[in-house]
Amino acid sequence: MLKMKSLKEVQGKKVYTEQGDYFGDIEEAFIQNNKVYGWKIKSTQTSLLAKVMTGAKGVIIPHPLINSIGDIMIISKSAMPTTNSEEKVE
Repeated sequence: MLKMKSLKEVQGKKVYTEQGDYFGDIEEAFIQNNKVYGWKIKSTQTSLLAKVMTGAKGVIIPHPLINSIGDIMIISKSAMPTTNSEEKVE
């Protein structure tokens, strides 16, 4: 059975990657035409997001990159931001 959650219940929940790394906290959802199209994830001091993107307050993750939402949110590996040092130079 599909269990529905209100957006108020989801705000503040922890966000983890598929690998189990703590990514940040859900700050808000972006809605257009009665559909969620993205999630604003807030960076915290201990989050992977703070380590990857120093100085960033957060990121917006498109909804299709969300694997599941329950007690926590799990995001796809492809949602991870990359830095210039991780890009391959040819």
